Amino acid sequence: MVRVIIEFLGGLDVIVKKQRQYKVDVQLDGKDEINVGDLIQWIVDNLIEHEGDVNVFLENDSIRPGILTLINDTDWELEGEKEYVLEDGDVVSFTSTLHGG
Repeated sequence: MVRVIIEFLGGLDVIVKKQRQYKVDVQLDGKDEINVGDLIQWIVDNLIEHEGDVNVFLENDSIRPGILTLINDTDWELEGEKEYVLEDGDVVSFTSTLHGG
């Protein structure tokens, strides 16, 4: 199990029950280490209410382009993206950079 903070910013909160921040314990059967890829699937399974909203968050099994993903205020690309192993207290932020007009 890992205890993390997940943030949905830039309007993404509308797909996760209109809550911007979650403090969650993520536990997956049979896994000692939980990585960001596991967390993304956990978000899809537990926080996104409507199946159609998954496409707002994911594209081709990864975070949709236009969503800035940070792990402890560092771009996830520098941290190994989905392979980054989460630790207690990590903050994972998803910020939409796309805005309607």
